[in-house]
Amino acid sequence: MSKQRIYGIGASVILAAASIAWAKNGILNPEWSKPANGTFEAPAAEAGQKVEKGQEWSTTTITSAITGKKPVPGKPVSLVGEVVDLSCYLQVGKRGEKHRDCGQKCARNGQPVGLLEKDGTLSMLIDEEHDPRRDGLTNFRQFCVDNMANVVKVNGTLTTVEGQRAIYVQGYLKK
Repeated sequence: MSKQRIYGIGASVILAAASIAWAKNGILNPEWSKPANGTFEAPAAEAGQKVEKGQEWSTTTITSAITGKKPVPGKPVSLVGEVVDLSCYLQVGKRGEKHRDCGQKCARNGQPVGLLEKDGTLSMLIDEEHDPRRDGLTNFRQFCVDNMANVVKVNGTLTTVEGQRAIYVQGYLKK
């Protein structure tokens, strides 16, 4: 066996071990920082109105659809997970209490926010109401800022398009 082949096998073993440490149970850097508040069994807060089958989308989303007045298929869900700043989590694996302040700054400044479930499943979190969201008439982002790094229960409509998961959350129209 050549030295290059031996080094290649050794490098593969090291990379595999690093991958296991990096994403144990599907969560990046699982030992680095725990959530600030709440647990998967007892979430710290709850977001969104419960969504019923057949009423997955608000009127503004339905009227904004371009194909036969139908948005993409969605499924009502209630999921529990940690609120994370997607940009830092996906780029460098940051999450949990140690990242709370940074994540709040990122969310305040428009970076995308997500829900990280116990098994590592990651979904983007978005206000559901299409036109009000576009026009700055919703305040779901503030809920995400306030609950950054907390484990919360989220009610909404789940969509998956080309492998991208998003949960659309209703009930955050500014009054």
